[in-house]
Amino acid sequence: MRHSIAPNRKSHAASLAPQGVSAAAMNKLLEKKKEYEAVAALERASALFVKRIEGLADDCEVMADAGQVHGEVLEQWPNMFRILDLFLANRQQCAGNEDISEISESAPGERLVRVPLDELQTDTTNP
Repeated sequence: MRHSIAPNRKSHAASLAPQGVSAAAMNKLLEKKKEYEAVAALERASALFVKRIEGLADDCEVMADAGQVHGEVLEQWPNMFRILDLFLANRQQCAGNEDISEISESAPGERLVRVPLDELQTDTTNP
């Protein structure tokens, strides 16, 4: 840029405009600045609101996934009861037989073992 030859020279536009117009222009400028600041504050608040809504959407997706898993688990309960009924029916059929080896061959997994947890816990606490 080139420097002005007459640095103390007044602007031509300032001499044309009356004093009242510049005051009105200043008031309008201040009003526009306030309006701009309000719009900027609204934009910041909107961005914060969007972040909160996105967080809620993520939480809803997690709850939807949990509901789907819960439904899949509940769907398996009738199968579990059917399997238990088959097990109990097989157990009743084998109840007439007193031979343990025959029961274990015909219905694997029918023999239950009791683990003495109280004794195990006292043994591990007392070295």
